[in-house]
Amino acid sequence: MSCPDCDGELAVFAVPEPLESHAPEAALTVGLCADCLGLYPTDEPVTEGDSRPLADALPEGDSGAAVALLVGMLDSLALNRAGIVDCVEFAEQSGTDVHLTIDRLQRAATDPHFDVARRQSQLDAFL
Repeated sequence: MSCPDCDGELAVFAVPEPLESHAPEAALTVGLCADCLGLYPTDEPVTEGDSRPLADALPEGDSGAAVALLVGMLDSLALNRAGIVDCVEFAEQSGTDVHLTIDRLQRAATDPHFDVARRQSQLDAFL
């Protein structure tokens, strides 16, 4: 499946049970676009390994899913505060450096639908 907005490749993650309430449309799997960083519900199989989209920027598994969900909520920090905090805490408890991961995403994405650097600085102040 490709991104419905820009036709980019999706990195597909299974949503961890504790974060299911933060998934778009209560999806059990979500896809994060490697180009625009849009997050979409999907029923595609989970992508794994070094050849998956955003493999250099996002961890695999549950912590990758937590970061993908977090990125999907960054377009509105005020409305998504609780979900963002939940995803950051989940990812960090899984051993992921969220700030470093978002920095890598900023360098990896070609045309994100939001200003990643601005959101990252706001997120730093937010947490």
